[in-house]
Amino acid sequence: MLLVYTHKISPRLKYVFKHICTRVLGIEVSFTTKIETFIAHDNLKMSYTRQPLANEFFIKSHDILFEQGLSDVDIHVHDWEDTKGFFYNGDKSVIPFDIFAASFYLLSRYEEYLPQVRDEFGRFLATESIAFKHNFLHQPVVDIWALKFKDALQNHFPDFSFPQRAYSIKPVIDVPSPYNYKLKGIIRSFGGSIRDLLRFKLKSLYDRFMVLFGLKHDPFDTFKYIINKQKQSKFKFVFFFLIGSYSTYDKGINPNKKKFISLIKQVADYSLVGLKTSFFAIDHQKILKKEKLQMEAIINTNLKASRQSHSKLNLPESYRNLIDLEIEEDYTMGYINHIGFRAGSCTPFLFYDLDYETQTPLKVHGYHLMDFALLKNKSLLDKKMALNQIINEVKRVNGEFVPVFHNYTFSDSNRWNGFKTLFNIILESANED
Repeated sequence: MLLVYTHKISPRLKYVFKHICTRVLGIEVSFTTKIETFIAHDNLKMSYTRQPLANEFFIKSHDILFEQGLSDVDIHVHDWEDTKGFFYNGDKSVIPFDIFAASFYLLSRYEEYLPQVRDEFGRFLATESIAFKHNFLHQPVVDIWALKFKDALQNHFPDFSFPQRAYSIKPVIDVPSPYNYKLKGIIRSFGGSIRDLLRFKLKSLYDRFMVLFGLKHDPFDTFKYIINKQKQSKFKFVFFFLIGSYSTYDKGINPNKKKFISLIKQVADYSLVGLKTSFFAIDHQKILKKEKLQMEAIINTNLKASRQSHSKLNLPESYRNLIDLEIEEDYTMGYINHIGFRAGSCTPFLFYDLDYETQTPLKVHGYHLMDFALLKNKSLLDKKMALNQIINEVKRVNGEFVPVFHNYTFSDSNRWNGFKTLFNIILESANED
């Protein structure tokens, strides 16, 4: 166990030390403000305060972990060997940056509480983030810093044996609509046909009628293929089905359709199933509760995980609504059009509510790549390179890689040509030594 001496044990300090020490490095951590207790401890120990006590393992603390509320934090990002660092803490510290304060800033999504430009859906933009502006979005810096901290501890306590963790994957299959043409109802099918005609989309019109008359397979119905891939992998996929009402933002299938219910049940036999919350459920708990109860009735168990429509998050309200409804996990923390680590980590973390200054029970699984982000690369070779780069970043720290693919990504559409190969690369990355 690591004992940390500090001048004040704050909720922020306990939160970030437990993430880095326990969740990333696998060691227990405790805290003390008593010097005599610190001196008497004969195992791993360090001081985290303004000045060292003597010649102990010391990291100079930044004030952010002892504050409450938001303040105008002055951040200067510097190069640090093969990565970046901020909150420089001088020469007396064992490591040159306060990685705990910096990690808290990223994990708590401090910057997302501050005024900033948002897109048309009200989403926080990757280009507004400190990670994008200082070119470290592509690295899980919190995990990299944790390993640098571990190396420094190991040098100071050479007899201590740290546990090892292994690289893992958690593929997410996002299902905004399980079918492109089937189960849409007469009115929507007629409207779609008229729209195809007016836009001269004759192939789409042809495909629509072929599918509706049972002469062709629906292009979005790729579930047999995905389930076969699930059977070949030891890592559980997580499917998120949209069952909310039809709207401008969400165009799914009526959840009362028996074939749709049967599909969800079939998928739940092999993989984990969560709720893709509708766009209007993000800010309306009453709608969210209705959708949660509908999904629980289908899967016949408590809903464990959710993912927000269009990857929209309004912090802290979006997460508070999930917590109030006892949803345990969220898979929304990521960027649709940029590959990388929105919260700076590839280790699941608990949401810290900055307004209430408390650690919550909601576990956040940030996603690091969405299929749409790979479309920026024109050739399949470039897509493979981008994918392997992010996989290698996660492997480097033995983290959890979370990619988001959609059910239609596995269709025969020219737009998604080669994406089955890319998905196989992800699955195979977990089987390599």
